Amino acid sequence: MRKSVESSTFRTFGWDGLIQILLIGNSIVMLAPIVIMVFSAFKTNAQIFQSPFSIPDFTNVKSILRVWNETDFLLYMGNSLIVTGASIALILILGTMAAYAIARYEFRGSGLILLFFLAGLTLPLKLAIIPLFIQMRDFGLIDSRLSLIFIYVATGLPTTVFIMTGFIRSLPNELEDAARMDGANEARIMWSIMLPLVRPAMVIAAIQNVVPIWNDFFFPLIFIQNNNLKTLPQGLTTFMGEFGTDWGVLFSGLTLSALPIIILYIALSRQFINGMTAGAIK
Repeated sequence: MRKSVESSTFRTFGWDGLIQILLIGNSIVMLAPIVIMVFSAFKTNAQIFQSPFSIPDFTNVKSILRVWNETDFLLYMGNSLIVTGASIALILILGTMAAYAIARYEFRGSGLILLFFLAGLTLPLKLAIIPLFIQMRDFGLIDSRLSLIFIYVATGLPTTVFIMTGFIRSLPNELEDAARMDGANEARIMWSIMLPLVRPAMVIAAIQNVVPIWNDFFFPLIFIQNNNLKTLPQGLTTFMGEFGTDWGVLFSGLTLSALPIIILYIALSRQFINGMTAGAIK
């Protein structure tokens, strides 16, 4: 009996140890490119090619100062903040309203509407780039931030509706019934009672959408030609010369462009974890 218990314990800890090793290995693989990018921001071109994995002199901020002072990085950063911020705000507002209606109101066709949104998860919008370009041209939105915002909202709504609908359905109906008995109307119930409860799900939806929108290169390349309207992924390509590239400056720009997303994730990490574990707790 004792041997069987010991073998079972060893087997359990053996599997746990293997899983830990796999997770650590995966973390190293995922973090290594980021570490190399940050290290390269403090190196010269020669140092990057001679010793790409060595720890740099972090007091060498010449490349970062050049990005800040000699390029249009701040202009690109501002455009990315405007486009991403407006897109995420519209995605969360419209997605939450649609999800609340689908999850809480019983009406004919509600299932089809949800399936319509879910279909957007399977159809990449890039397949319709030619009709989209013609449509934006007819609307006069070429070389406009609105063209990017409209496209990002369309691509982000299916994911948001899917996440928010499942989360709202898990909330008890008694909260709304009590609010109706107190005389609250539907809009007040949604914004004052339900919205604070679905905040973790909104954080998950925001993070799910903010990263691809912030990093998107394809749609700005198609719809934006004016340098004053370029976002960061498109603008950073101007740091690459035709006959040579200052890799220190390029990696400095990439590091600075990644900072807002990292800071946002750290600031919202608690809400993100709460949203991921809410289903298990309930």
